[in-house]
Amino acid sequence: MATANKNLSEYNKADLIDAKDLKIGLVVSEWNDKVTNGLFQGAYDVLIDCGAKPENIVRWNVPGSFELIFGSKKMHQLEQFDAVIAIGCVIQGETKHFDFVCEGVTQGIKDLNLIYDVPTIFCVLTDNNEQQSIDRSGGIHGNKGTEAAVAALKMIALNK
Repeated sequence: MATANKNLSEYNKADLIDAKDLKIGLVVSEWNDKVTNGLFQGAYDVLIDCGAKPENIVRWNVPGSFELIFGSKKMHQLEQFDAVIAIGCVIQGETKHFDFVCEGVTQGIKDLNLIYDVPTIFCVLTDNNEQQSIDRSGGIHGNKGTEAAVAALKMIALNK
């Protein structure tokens, strides 16, 4: 979804399910943590705003975005969560590493959605530079983490 003409932090709480009885897992990349912590906070704030209990929001950290796949899979295997949100940030560098990581993470999270009957939400920024990521993790474009939590709540409702 393009962000140039949309603030990622805007949502209508009335359109979302009550999260008081939900358990949500968030797998967060430690790489680019200034950005991923902002994304986590955006997601956390929406879940709390929609009634989730803090003890039912579980955060696991993984080293980088590529490890989001394994961390999310391990969360799914516990069979305790209504949704898992994978939070990461990959910033374009001088090599093709960016392409390989982005493709691998995208396909891996897609695969988790095919394997498990619980949604895995893709909250991975793939930007050209750090400023673009900052702008989308609580900056001028809002917070993609907010959008991911909204998507999680909508997918949980669809799954019930």
